[in-house]
Amino acid sequence: MTRGSQRDRDRERAAARTAKSGKNKDDGLTPEQRRERDAKALQEKAAKKAAAESGGKDAGNSNAKTKK
Repeated sequence: MTRGSQRDRDRERAAARTAKSGKNKDDGLTPEQRRERDAKALQEKAAKKAAAESGGKDAGNSNAKTKK
């Protein structure tokens, strides 16, 4: 049995799903603006993580990763 028609159907379904979700790659930003936005988001995330680690350490935390 050939799989060509199934592939075509799957492509159509995938296109319909992406169109329905409304999430497009085109957000009206230039690549430079997108890089700046993403860098800012990563910096904020790293700062939040660092603050959580410094303020929320538990002496008895058995799940903490330690270097050996």
